[in-house]
Amino acid sequence: MAKLNVGFILARRFTLCAFANFVDVLRLSADEGDRSRPILCGWKVLSPTTDPIASSSGVSVQPDERLGDPARFDYLVVVGGLVDEIENLHPDTVRFLMRAAEAGVPLVGVCTGTFVLHRAGLMQGYRACVSWFHHEDFLERFDGLEPVSDQIFVIDRDRLTCSGGISSAHLAAFIVERHLGRARAAKSLHIMIIDEAMAAEKPQPGIPLALATDNALVQKALLAMQQSIDAPLSIGRVVARLGVGRRKLERQFREALRMTPLQADRVIRVEQAKHLLQTTGRSATRIAADTGFCDLPHLIRVFRAHEGMTPEAFRQARQ
Repeated sequence: MAKLNVGFILARRFTLCAFANFVDVLRLSADEGDRSRPILCGWKVLSPTTDPIASSSGVSVQPDERLGDPARFDYLVVVGGLVDEIENLHPDTVRFLMRAAEAGVPLVGVCTGTFVLHRAGLMQGYRACVSWFHHEDFLERFDGLEPVSDQIFVIDRDRLTCSGGISSAHLAAFIVERHLGRARAAKSLHIMIIDEAMAAEKPQPGIPLALATDNALVQKALLAMQQSIDAPLSIGRVVARLGVGRRKLERQFREALRMTPLQADRVIRVEQAKHLLQTTGRSATRIAADTGFCDLPHLIRVFRAHEGMTPEAFRQARQ
């Protein structure tokens, strides 16, 4: 038996990259080099049927085993995907997860896998990590539960949750370090060209807290801005996407945030530039392009107006 055995439950139309990142950390830590032998780690895709499971990208994964006894695994990882599929989890899978919880098997929610665990009633009293992108979706579905959307993953006793994407690799590395040691976890990340393991509290690059609001229309506009951060939308395109008039949108921004949509868009892009300056080694010129500024002087001018210093001075001060 491997020292670390992990079972995967894949929701219909799950996110392929989140699943692949998690598995590859296990795969690379399980053997010497990248020979991929499951010596120190074992992993299985579980399902109530033997039917292939389609990801949101259309690529399908063939289950390894039927559900069986959950106690044979050290962790059970639920990988979610499209929000609309959360309600469609097989009843046998829900019962399997409930038996796992009763047996004390730690449960892991990846991407909207956290939604699945909540829907099954298995996250009551636990803190849960949700991507900033799905924060509002979560609030709409679960009354009285405030998810954590400013960290890449959250560990709360025997519930481990992450925001998806590359954060699933960091959560997997946390688990590998816990069971197999730091060297194994670091080796996996290095082969995947990830510089180092991120701590759970590392922030997600989401909507800045300064723009927090309960106004639904303003929230939707901010999300549209965030999603197109490298190629900013004109206000005309934002209102067209939302199906509202420009004056209405500007009035609601002033009431909710005391700023115009254009000012809010600049806050989002400056905050993303700050995040990249602190967490990457990208040049300021590259960051300017990645955050929708027309060139480096434009970024410097706007950044100085917001922060009172240049991007490079900001980076040096944080280092």
